[in-house]
Amino acid sequence: MKIAVSRDDDLAVARATTPVRRRRLSLTTQRMLEGYFFVSPWIVGFLVFLAWPLFQSFFLSFHELQATSLTDLKWKGIDNYKEAFFIDARFVPKLLATLKNNLLDVPVIMIFSLFSAILANQKIKGVIGFRAVFFLPLVIGSAQVIKQLFAQGVGGATLSQGVDVQELVYQYIGPDAAAGVSDLLNRLLFVLWKTGVQMLIFLAGLNSVSPVLYEAARVDGATDWDRFWKVTLPLLSPVILVNLVYTIVDSFTDTFNEVLEYIQQTAFAGGFRLGYAASLGWVYFAVVFVILFVVVRITNQYVFYAGDRNG
Repeated sequence: MKIAVSRDDDLAVARATTPVRRRRLSLTTQRMLEGYFFVSPWIVGFLVFLAWPLFQSFFLSFHELQATSLTDLKWKGIDNYKEAFFIDARFVPKLLATLKNNLLDVPVIMIFSLFSAILANQKIKGVIGFRAVFFLPLVIGSAQVIKQLFAQGVGGATLSQGVDVQELVYQYIGPDAAAGVSDLLNRLLFVLWKTGVQMLIFLAGLNSVSPVLYEAARVDGATDWDRFWKVTLPLLSPVILVNLVYTIVDSFTDTFNEVLEYIQQTAFAGGFRLGYAASLGWVYFAVVFVILFVVVRITNQYVFYAGDRNG
């Protein structure tokens, strides 16, 4: 006796006997998972050591808490933020002074570090010593030493005073102009001290530019100035953006920052007002974040990426 087998039964048997193929992850997914694996220590560290303190700081900014009684929390709402802008007579002037100083310092540091990197990239005798001069302040723990010198008034002792020509300077240009020259020299020394990291980043960017591009531009009759504007700067634009962000963040978190010193004094010296200090910190963070957001949005329009054909 023959048993009739339908076509559907044949398909079911075929599917049952066909080995199941495991779906492999795409190359993009594999690389993404590898990236997450390598950054996972940083993510864990951020969640444990930064995310929770940030949440506590934001929570405290809406309360009144003094270091003498850490368990006594009083809800103040946005009164701390109102006090920062409308009652505190020192915070806003210090914030404006910091913005003014950084508005002057950041462009000077960027330009000075770029041209210093171009000079340090030249194949000339003694270039290694030239690079070391800029990088030594980063290797030597000099931040605290220089801060103490400025706090004791030694920062006012400029180079002209050190070689004992102060009286001559006062005689020819007057005390007001001499004070301006002194401040200018101190500012230049400060800029020189702050350009080490930026110069190294620019050096790495300059070394990544292919010499073939410079040779092709030279064959086309481009001068050194043309090669700088049409080859070097466009290819360095991503590095310039990175350096710009780093310089802004570094300037706003500098050791000599008046706003940060005032926040520390409010929290741990004199008033011990931890809640109000937390609100000042979040106001300062918001200001820096807005500045970075605007700068990146504007600068990113002029960044040229080598792999971007539409750039």
